[in-house]
Amino acid sequence: MRVEQISVFLENKAGRLAEVTGILSDANVNIRALSVADTSDFGVLRLIVDDNAKAERVLKENGFSVGKTSVVAVEVEDKPGGLHRILSILTMAGINVEYMYSLVVQRNGHSVLVFRFDNIDGAVSLLKENGITVVDGSKVQSM
Repeated sequence: MRVEQISVFLENKAGRLAEVTGILSDANVNIRALSVADTSDFGVLRLIVDDNAKAERVLKENGFSVGKTSVVAVEVEDKPGGLHRILSILTMAGINVEYMYSLVVQRNGHSVLVFRFDNIDGAVSLLKENGITVVDGSKVQSM
């Protein structure tokens, strides 16, 4: 149920993000989701792509520092309160959301959001127990 996310550490300067997307484009790697967080000196680009091994290889070959993290993709009802329901369930169980971002697709009438939890296994179990669809990692990379 986990999705492998790659993180790329970037200097916070013009053109670095375009350099990464150009490298991935040239390698025929498709970006499925992304998030950028920055500080004054550097940024972290979090990516879900269709070919992690190739993305990691070509980025490292071009001098980028790349890490891997497990995240979870969850279907969220696309209506008012859809996200609140999920966050409330997690909060009542004491599970913290470290960060989240959305995929660029909808699935079965739901938005798909990517979450990083401090307790992934507990979060997945809790979400499933409450009838919330957790999307299989292999499906996320091919959406």
